[in-house]
Amino acid sequence: MREAGDTAFTVRAPASSANLGPGFDSLGLSLPLFTTVTVTPQAVAEVVPLGPELAGTPADEGNYVYQAMLLAARQAGRGLPSARVEIQTEIPLARGLGSSAAALVAGIVAGNEALGRPLSEAEVLDLAAREEGHPDNVAPALLGGIVVATLDRLGTHHVRLDPPPHLGVTVLIPDFELSTSRARGVLPGEYSRADAVHALSHAALLAAAFAQGRLDLLRHAMQDRLHQNWRAPLVPGLSDILEGATGHGALGAALSGAGPTVLCFHDAREETAGLHAFLHGVMEAHGLTGRVLDLPIQTEGTVVQRGG
Repeated sequence: MREAGDTAFTVRAPASSANLGPGFDSLGLSLPLFTTVTVTPQAVAEVVPLGPELAGTPADEGNYVYQAMLLAARQAGRGLPSARVEIQTEIPLARGLGSSAAALVAGIVAGNEALGRPLSEAEVLDLAAREEGHPDNVAPALLGGIVVATLDRLGTHHVRLDPPPHLGVTVLIPDFELSTSRARGVLPGEYSRADAVHALSHAALLAAAFAQGRLDLLRHAMQDRLHQNWRAPLVPGLSDILEGATGHGALGAALSGAGPTVLCFHDAREETAGLHAFLHGVMEAHGLTGRVLDLPIQTEGTVVQRGG
């Protein structure tokens, strides 16, 4: 591979929570936990995963982030410049918080940046969505905020929304992993017409509620029949939270991505102590440990910083 220019740069991509109940593979939001990739031009390629979250991940060109950089280069029809690529993340792996999407987006953006940005933002999004197979995590990781997105043969199409005022997020992150492949493996191959209508109507209502700031509709709009009930046996306590969170201060609750993290919306003007106590109580009742965090919705997507 040819050598790059002489300017180092850093790419930072945020975590994401997808589906949000009925928006299966089409709706997600961005959260302020980050994967950071630092690219320093040098004569030979070097991949350096850093930190405990990335312990055991490939420290060579087989690394997923580096493969994403190569993907961008192939899409652009160019050779990837040689560089030292340092990777760090705050996003727990295999927890339903978009760790793979953040790595993919950060890598594609880093590869594109190293080549002088031959790919547009729309091309980066479409490349990431096609590689991931669906756009619900990669779109908010790239764009920030709340994103409704679809993928078809003509491209990836999206609408990005700023979060409604006062909408906060509480996440319960259990201390066990759940692979996306296992979570997808329990889903049925076909659904009834009634379930399809339920999904369409509730996903549409949820997107409209976000657009108009109708926080009062979230508990109704987030009902789901496509994936959460099938995945509940893989996530102890999920059914308890989906049924009981709104009685303890949540505006609505959903499995985050494929899980096992569970997301609850709350009114940021209100105390969340009761919701935290409820979530910890559910974990304790099922013999689990984990973290409960209050987070804002991250409005800034993937960013690139040159130099320094």
